[in-house]
Amino acid sequence: MKKPSDPDKPWQGLFSSISDLIPWLDLGATIKGICCFLVGLIGALIVGWVIFPMALYSSQPQPINFDHALHLSEDVGIGMGEDSDVEACLYCHAFREDGTFVGIPKLMKCRECHDDPEYPLGETEAEKEFLKRYVATDEEIPWLVYSKQPDCVYFSHIAHVKMGELECRICHGDHGQSKTLPPYKENRLTGYSMNIWGKHISGIKFNTWDRMKMDDCAECHTERGREENNACFVCHK
Repeated sequence: MKKPSDPDKPWQGLFSSISDLIPWLDLGATIKGICCFLVGLIGALIVGWVIFPMALYSSQPQPINFDHALHLSEDVGIGMGEDSDVEACLYCHAFREDGTFVGIPKLMKCRECHDDPEYPLGETEAEKEFLKRYVATDEEIPWLVYSKQPDCVYFSHIAHVKMGELECRICHGDHGQSKTLPPYKENRLTGYSMNIWGKHISGIKFNTWDRMKMDDCAECHTERGREENNACFVCHK
């Protein structure tokens, strides 16, 4: 005779019905198996998305801090007379006469304003350290480059900024609004910046500047009707 289910435990009736439909099913073992699977899945996600990135990437600060927001503010006024944010960026991150890109400016560019190590223009400790360590000694700042591509990749800034009229933030984010520089995270195996693979180990991106992989370049070319630039030898010389 079938045992009536407890009205306070309606799920017992459900399990009993399942057992009647699939008599060979060991319900207890199935539930244990599902629980073990979920525990293993959660553990794997924690290891893969939290612990593994900590082991894969080293983290180090920039030699000194640089406040982009301060330099672009009305108080300092770098690039304030320019017509766009791109032109403001190009005040320091400029193109040479032959069209090649300067990238991170050399100390000579900084010394156009910070020419005397004894007289800081502001009151920040970062500037005082900069004047003492680099301006006074005429030593270049060993910046760590977040967006340095592999040696096999050719990227022309002038083709994208001048010809393609792309904003800098498309690839680099709102760097111009930042007050502090984020730590530089480098892949211990490849030696490349985490910004190339992507800020999320899963490869998911929420913004165009979250990663700089080949797929992202191809996606951007396609969206702008320039699929011909997806050919291998356009970027890989």
